[in-house]
Amino acid sequence: MKLVYVFDAYCGWSHGFSGTLAEIVARHPDLPVDVVSGGLFTGVRRQPIRTLGYVKGANDKISEMTGAEFGDGYQRLIDDGSFVMDSEAAARGMVALRQAAPDRAAELAVALQRAFFIDGHSLSTPDTYRKVAEAAGVDADQVIGALHTPATRAAAEADFRRAAELGVDSYPTLLVAAGDRVVPLTHGHATADQVDRRLAAVATGLAR
Repeated sequence: MKLVYVFDAYCGWSHGFSGTLAEIVARHPDLPVDVVSGGLFTGVRRQPIRTLGYVKGANDKISEMTGAEFGDGYQRLIDDGSFVMDSEAAARGMVALRQAAPDRAAELAVALQRAFFIDGHSLSTPDTYRKVAEAAGVDADQVIGALHTPATRAAAEADFRRAAELGVDSYPTLLVAAGDRVVPLTHGHATADQVDRRLAAVATGLAR
């Protein structure tokens, strides 16, 4: 049995779920976690952040419901308005990070979101991944070297396809997979206790 976490690094609700994800990982250290990037801001959806009029209101709601913080660095990006979120670049970065430390993919996904939503660092910039890797004690040169390779691009595209095949069209989504069965645990916000109860129910059902 393993967890499958489908998120987008530029998704505020995924950032809001980071605390729950970290707690679930801490409670279940022997339960593997696949991290899959979704394509929230790709194609025509890659637009300056000023065009996304819902962002500030959504962030206020995320903070109210989850306690997630949005830092000064991120707020400066919002105020300027010209920053373009590119989920394909972020997905490549996530691929490079998880290749360098496969067993720590969930932790690195949380760190990547903090780099954007707290510090305001672009997830299209190699220096961001160097900072995240070095802070986590991961081989930064390996991560940077992988960012733009054909294999990493292909893996990012494979993530988008996998998310679609899993039927995920909103982020974050947490699923549990056992053999050929994949069962949703939560879409959007949930507490660690809520996730644990659903996980226990699924595990009981699978054991019957």
